[in-house]
Amino acid sequence: MARSGALVAALTGPPALFRHGLAGLATAGATAGGQFALVLVVTRSLTPAAAGAFFTATALCLMLAGVVRLDIGNGLVHALARNRSVDGAGRDGGRRLVRGILAPVAALASVTGAGVVVAAGPLAGLTGVPGGVWVVLAAALPFVALSDVLICATRGLGTMRPTLLLAGAVQPLGQLALVTAAVLAGAPPPVLAAAWALPSVAGAALAAVRLRGLGPYDVGEVGAFWRHTAPRSAAAAVQSVFQRLDVVIVALLAGPAAAAVYTAATRFKVLGQLAGQGLAQAAQARLVRALAEGDLDGARALYRTTTRWLVVLTWPLWLGYAALAPWLLPLFGPAYAGGGAIALVLSATMMVATACGMVDVVLVAGGRTAASLANVATAVAVTITLDVLLVPAHGALGAVLGWSGGVLVKNLLPAVQVHRRYGLLPFGGGRSVELAKTPDGSGAAGAARAAS
Repeated sequence: MARSGALVAALTGPPALFRHGLAGLATAGATAGGQFALVLVVTRSLTPAAAGAFFTATALCLMLAGVVRLDIGNGLVHALARNRSVDGAGRDGGRRLVRGILAPVAALASVTGAGVVVAAGPLAGLTGVPGGVWVVLAAALPFVALSDVLICATRGLGTMRPTLLLAGAVQPLGQLALVTAAVLAGAPPPVLAAAWALPSVAGAALAAVRLRGLGPYDVGEVGAFWRHTAPRSAAAAVQSVFQRLDVVIVALLAGPAAAAVYTAATRFKVLGQLAGQGLAQAAQARLVRALAEGDLDGARALYRTTTRWLVVLTWPLWLGYAALAPWLLPLFGPAYAGGGAIALVLSATMMVATACGMVDVVLVAGGRTAASLANVATAVAVTITLDVLLVPAHGALGAVLGWSGGVLVKNLLPAVQVHRRYGLLPFGGGRSVELAKTPDGSGAAGAARAAS
């Protein structure tokens, strides 16, 4: 009991979760601010059609990067958090990291990039994005994918500094500065795409250097790593599609100008999503350890604490956006003033999602990667179905309704599963459950037995 109480204090006290949580939130805030400013620069400087083409191309690049990275960033957080660093492990662990984990992602990203180059002509015809843009983004794809993976690996070793510096400053502020300079110089679309992609190249290189300086570390056996990560890899691929597909669908079904309006009106969702991401970055490794050691009290404390933070931090944002949208959206330009209904749907949906807390993070931390995959796949199916039905007639509003349906499914399904399996609730009480230790010490990854 004393051990459990000490772990709860370590997980939730100021020296641990609060400090790392603040770092995660600072990263999220800087990233969200940079992205919002980037959208503002693009929409105010380019025509709606040109802005929509830019947003469509970058959304597809990020979607592909999310697919090819196979979620090994979260897998590395899990592996490095579980395997204690030991003297002499750095060299062997580093070799396994590079050869068995990073190499497959780099190879897959390169092959996918080559495919994009080959398909640049047809893609230009379908989306209205010049073929040169696709060639530039294809070349940058491996760096976009690996930068996130390498930054995640540094978090698995217990430090938030590289995340704060690289993900919170170098990449978003670099994109903003370079794209702004390119726009002011009247650069052609391929140069704009290069300006957007270059900070990811720098981020990948700097993260690799920083990771080498954090040894020794041990990623465990490569086979065990992929057995754990493979189900989540598929889920992450589907999740990446879910996050970006709406912009692409709007561009295909309603045109680039409608995609620009949709991107601008929904840009505020990044603020709430990144707040959740910032807290997840701080809490994920601790959730893994708490559930692995069978400490349900620690997991419950983390889940409830982060949910309260999410609600306190984001609900004022959503309420304010819903009320002020008629005045905020014209900031992007006169063509974007009609997105008030989109703002209302977005705000209501995100408030519900936030109240569910980091349910998917809890599910994955407990080893329920197959359930996470099924949940996200269901959410994508709902989104695509609603988009196909609604976007042709209602444009950007139809797209946000489809997105809303997917988000509700994506959050409510795991909320029910987490409650049934672990008795966890984002607020209030919960059922008493007993976590059974598995032979490998993975605790919740094996069996959680509910007690009435």
